[in-house]
Amino acid sequence: MTEIVVREAETFETEAIAELRWRWVVERGGVPAVSRDDFVSSVVAFASAHEQTHHRFVAVRSAVVVGMAWLAVLPRVPSPRATDRASGDVQCVYVVTEERNANIGGTIMAAVLDKARQLGLEHVTVHSSPEAIHLYERTGFTASPLVLFADFAGR
Repeated sequence: MTEIVVREAETFETEAIAELRWRWVVERGGVPAVSRDDFVSSVVAFASAHEQTHHRFVAVRSAVVVGMAWLAVLPRVPSPRATDRASGDVQCVYVVTEERNANIGGTIMAAVLDKARQLGLEHVTVHSSPEAIHLYERTGFTASPLVLFADFAGR
C-alpha cells in the first residue's frame, strides 16, 4: 500500500475536496439541497474567491484524495498589545471511511496547526462531531467554558 501524503491542496484538487464534502453529508444521512454538479461548482467558486483566507489541506494516497480539512483565517480587532491579529477556525475535516483509524486525521490536523503557527494565529477553534472530539484533544485542542456558541441554523 502506498504512503499517505498530507499537504496543502493544489487548485486542481478542489473538485475532489467538494466530492468528499458531498460524500460526508450523504454518509451521515443528509439530503443535499442542490445537485452534485452545482455543489461541486459552488465549492470551486468558494475556494477561488477565498484563497487568501481559507487554506485547503488534503491527504492523498496514490493520487486519490482520501481526506481533507480547511483552515479559515479570520482577522481580529486590533488590541493595544497587537494591532495585527488573526485567529483560525478548522472546518470540514473528513477522512473517507475505508481510511479511518490510521491517524490520517491526526496527520491532517498537524499540518493545519503547523500552518496556523506559521501564520502567527492567536488561537484556532474547531466545531467537532462527538466522534471526532478525541482526535482534536490528541492534537492539542481543549474544551473551554469561555467559548460560547449561538446556533442559528437550528441543528
